[in-house]
Order: sequence, then structure tokens, then C-alpha cells
Amino acid sequence: MKKNKILLIEDDIDIAVSLQEFLSERSFDVEIFTTITDAIFRIKFNQYDLILLDLTLPDYEGFEVLKFLNSENYNIPVIVTSGHSDTQTKIKAFKFGANDYLVKPFDPLELEARIWVHLGKNSNIKTFISDTILKIKNHTIYYENRPIKLTRTEFKILKILIENPNKIVHREDLYKVLSPKSSSRTLDGHIKNIRKKIKEIDPLSEDMIVTEYGLGYRLKEHS
Repeated sequence: MKKNKILLIEDDIDIAVSLQEFLSERSFDVEIFTTITDAIFRIKFNQYDLILLDLTLPDYEGFEVLKFLNSENYNIPVIVTSGHSDTQTKIKAFKFGANDYLVKPFDPLELEARIWVHLGKNSNIKTFISDTILKIKNHTIYYENRPIKLTRTEFKILKILIENPNKIVHREDLYKVLSPKSSSRTLDGHIKNIRKKIKEIDPLSEDMIVTEYGLGYRLKEHS
């Protein structure tokens, strides 16, 4: 699967490397540049899906990137990540074409969520059951950003439940991901194992998978 390519313009190396590592773990391809001059040169010869832009750089202000994108008709979403929290700076950034604005320090999870919004619906990550509880990314399901070690069949079952939050998924629909020789007890065993593996990550969590007797199972929405 092709990774979304992000250009990170940030002169604070600690922040830049930390964001690069965080976003790389979430299947983004991140390139770091510490000056406006180098970043603009790179944009001319490479395709990026999104730009993360600091406003205070050693050579020029980040607004110069926004001006360049406008003058050359680049259609690349830009999220400004800046320590400037005043309204005037935010308005100026939006007037020059910024799509979003995050004030430092910010939660990387919030940044990730905003990135996916600006990349559109055809992303390889979907979030269900609140913003952070369960996530499907590639072929792994995460509970509060920790991977659940599922078998292939368990993954398929939980994926169906996640994609139908708070809806009864009938047993017949779940049987479809099992082998032809599987029995009703086999499905119940898989559900039991999934519940157990979630509990191993968070022993205090309530049971998210509700048994609807005679019908099937339902993934309860997190409140």
C-alpha cells in the first residue's frame, strides 16, 4: 500500500524527529526540512500529500511557503503547527491558505486525526468507538493505540463488529469468515478469545462485545 507522503517543515530537531517517528509508526512517509528555502526547492520536484508547517524558521517565515503554494497553484493541504497562539497570526495563516492550525504543544493523536481529515475519506485508517479506543490500521486492530494480538479469524470477526458499531451482527454473517467445518461453539470461542485479549491490554475495561442471545453480537459504543 502506498504511504501518504508528508513534508514536515520544522527547525526544532527534537520536535521534528519525534513527530517523524510517531507518524512513521502510523504508515506515513515523513521528510523533514529545517529551512523554507530547502523546503520550497523540494516541493518543486516532489509530490507531497500534506505539509506540516512551522511559522518561525531560520531563513524566512512559514508564510512564504503558503505564498509559494498559492502563486504556483499547488493544491496541497497545509497544517500550521506553531507556538503562536494569538488570533491575528491564525487569521493571517488562514488568509494565506492554511487548511488548519495547531498551537504547540499539541497531542500527536490530535495531529494524526486532523491529517486524516485533510487527506480525505480514502485513508488507510478508520477510527470507531470514540476517537481513541479502537482503530483499524492496515491489518492490525489497536485498543487505545496498543495492538491487539489477534489471529486472522479473530481479526475478521472484530473488524466486522467495529464496522457496525452498536448494531447487532447476526451469527450467520459472522459464520462467513469461519471455515466451513466450524461450529457455533467455534464462533463463541473466537469471541471469548477477543474479549480476553482486550482485557489483557486493559483489565479494567468493560466488555465491549455484547451477546445478543439468539441473534448474534454487538460492539457497544464507548461512552
